[in-house]
Amino acid sequence: MNNLKEIAKSMSKNLIEISPEILSGIPVFKNTRVPIKTLIDYLSAGETIADFLDDFPTVTQEQAVSLLKLAQETLLEQTYENIAG
Repeated sequence: MNNLKEIAKSMSKNLIEISPEILSGIPVFKNTRVPIKTLIDYLSAGETIADFLDDFPTVTQEQAVSLLKLAQETLLEQTYENIAG
């Protein structure tokens, strides 16, 4: 599982930015002012990644897909750790 943690940490550094100067420290897609939560909100509301990208052109498709992969890996890792106890 350590390998997954390292991959997730590396991905998040290149994908997510947290700075007090940008939206008071809310996690955003790197080099944008778009909160990562906004993508999750869009998908939860039934919108597509294409809809999100149309509305937030400063976010690339690669960033959006990478964020979802990171979320998946993080969720799976936490699930495995909870099962292993």
